[in-house]
Amino acid sequence: MRVNKWTLGLAASGLITLSPALLAQSTNGPIPITSLTATTISGYVDTSAVWNPGTGNANPAPYAFNAGKQDGFNLDAVDIKIAHAQDETGWSAGYVAELSYGPDAEGIDGGAYPIRQAYVALHMPVGNGIDWQLGRWDNLLGYESSDSYKDPNFTRSYGYSAEPTEHTGLLGSYNITSALNIQLGVADTVQTEGFTVNDRTDPSGEYVESKKSLVSLLTYTAPDNWGGFKGSAFYVGFDVGQGGATTGWNGGGVGPVNPHNREELYLGATVNTPVTGLTFGASWDSIEHEDVGGVDTGYFQAIAGYGSYKFTDKLTFNGRAEWANGYALDSAGATYGGAYGMHDVFALTGTLQYDLWANVISRLEVRWDHACNGQDAFGGTGTAGTESLPTKKNDVMVAANVIYKF
Repeated sequence: MRVNKWTLGLAASGLITLSPALLAQSTNGPIPITSLTATTISGYVDTSAVWNPGTGNANPAPYAFNAGKQDGFNLDAVDIKIAHAQDETGWSAGYVAELSYGPDAEGIDGGAYPIRQAYVALHMPVGNGIDWQLGRWDNLLGYESSDSYKDPNFTRSYGYSAEPTEHTGLLGSYNITSALNIQLGVADTVQTEGFTVNDRTDPSGEYVESKKSLVSLLTYTAPDNWGGFKGSAFYVGFDVGQGGATTGWNGGGVGPVNPHNREELYLGATVNTPVTGLTFGASWDSIEHEDVGGVDTGYFQAIAGYGSYKFTDKLTFNGRAEWANGYALDSAGATYGGAYGMHDVFALTGTLQYDLWANVISRLEVRWDHACNGQDAFGGTGTAGTESLPTKKNDVMVAANVIYKF
């Protein structure tokens, strides 16, 4: 294999390592690579085609990444991760540098776009071993991931839509036993949207110099003596700290406008069964907001149930049922909600996944969202800034999702 000056540049930056014999050669012209470090390059390209039957898409269902995708083809995200994993023994170190691009990526990264993650990983051989991450890292809480290919469905739940996505701070992880793991972190802010990568300031301008946010997750993994349920996982997580002024449960401006504290409790489970290929899952998110005066300014909760059955090595069906409810107060003390006052929503999602090509995830999904509070919440016509009022209580979506992983 032969390389050019681009490879030499990577070697100079430390991303790859060339043998001493090669480094001694002249840089005039290509030279062969004989060795690489443990650095890995991975990522994905995420695309979709979405159809919403009927007319009027001015007020789409307010879950994450749904705005602007109706009735057309979409490039959702392009993600590139360069990483060097630390050893699990000794005093070892590694790093992750992950960049993501596209409309979904911008929603994930917030003010840090296009930086998704970037941290130094450190291992300390203390007890069962402590792993540290210092920098910007993925949120701990939630059943679903910001990486669509890791999720059972193409569209995100309302629970995911309300959760933070990234934190900048210090995260520690420790295996108390072989089945019990605890993660504890301290971060600049508990919420991503509205903040830049190193921001300590509430978007509205409030600044508390010494205040930081705490994040946590306790995970129990069922051991082998659980029989057909072995490998099942149960989660309890809690976040508390500085929130933002512009984010909310629909990710689009629904939430307290005053500077506020945010508390989130998360419970989740993924349950294997004795039936081959059949798994179930559940999640509950509860979020409370308080403004700087200690006044309760809003809450949100979401409950979701998941079911998955793998018919063959290539064919899988994934289903999700969810309910979300919440409210928020604006600066004048008035109550308002997403999608013209939609405070309650129920949704059903069915996803058929068939892996025909190597490294490719291909999915067909149907989703139905229903406004439970009795008023129209979806539809309507118009363009940005001139949208008409919603015209229907139900929103139906059909989507094809194709992701290539490398």
